[in-house]
Amino acid sequence: MKKRWIIPLVFTVFLIALIGHAVRFLKDDVKPKVIVVVQRLDIEYWKTFESGAKKAFHDFGIDGKVIAPDSLYPITNQPNLLKKVLKQNPDALIVSPTYPSVVNPVLMEFKHKNIPVFLTTTDAKWEYQTAYIGTDNLTLGKTAGKLLGSMLQPGDQVAIILGRVDDPVMIDRKTGAEKVLEDAGIEIVIEQSGYDHFGNPKSVIEMILQTYPNLKGVVATTDRVALEELKVIEEKALKIPVVGTDGLTEMVEYVEAGKIGATVAQNPYDMGYLSVEQAQKAIRGGNIQKKIDSGIDIITEDNAKEKLDFLQEVLH
Repeated sequence: MKKRWIIPLVFTVFLIALIGHAVRFLKDDVKPKVIVVVQRLDIEYWKTFESGAKKAFHDFGIDGKVIAPDSLYPITNQPNLLKKVLKQNPDALIVSPTYPSVVNPVLMEFKHKNIPVFLTTTDAKWEYQTAYIGTDNLTLGKTAGKLLGSMLQPGDQVAIILGRVDDPVMIDRKTGAEKVLEDAGIEIVIEQSGYDHFGNPKSVIEMILQTYPNLKGVVATTDRVALEELKVIEEKALKIPVVGTDGLTEMVEYVEAGKIGATVAQNPYDMGYLSVEQAQKAIRGGNIQKKIDSGIDIITEDNAKEKLDFLQEVLH
């Protein structure tokens, strides 16, 4: 009897060991899953961000995707999308919150499942975020204010035209620009939103000029707003510098053509790439930097062509 059981027992032990080895091999071979939830994907800024994230997916061997709600409104769209993502149990989440106060309760559900959460583009300063990767928007505003101030004289009148007035990103940029311009003795005569009720940019410069005909400059807290104002300024053959904050293709083309002296640019491609890089480090147990500044650039005629070439490469 004993002899008849020896071979099956040895074979069983061998089979269990073989299966265990195979399972370990498969686990090592499975790509980590990272989902990126952004605010939208229908405009250049977010398409550039998406391109950077996809490059990082490839470079780091990640099963990743970038998604966004169908529309910005109602404000529950992004939280509802995040709830669907939670059911997919990703190894890490990267999110750019449109309305942080609405999104944060959903992010707590990710924390409860021990899924690391990275914030990008908008630092909501959520206490449980693994890290923030993006622009220092207060510094961005100061840089835009300093750039515009270098084109003007003390006592000149300027306007600050914002995107969404309740957006913490816009508020930081406005605050930074205010500080620098006021310190330079430049008068900020008006601060106004350049968005309509649906979150689309609209020109307000004509109305502002009716009240302040001696306006000498504009800081716009988004390029989409800046471009709307520039079109009207160009149509009226006015010489009013407008400084933007994003570095979109059309804005850089204005600089290259000499229609404006300079503008400020963010690096959304780098934000996308660096966010994914940090996520994969967290998944693999590496050290994480709590805040990564993706930097800003000043675009002038000297480097505008280089910037345009880069944008063309990553967007096509």
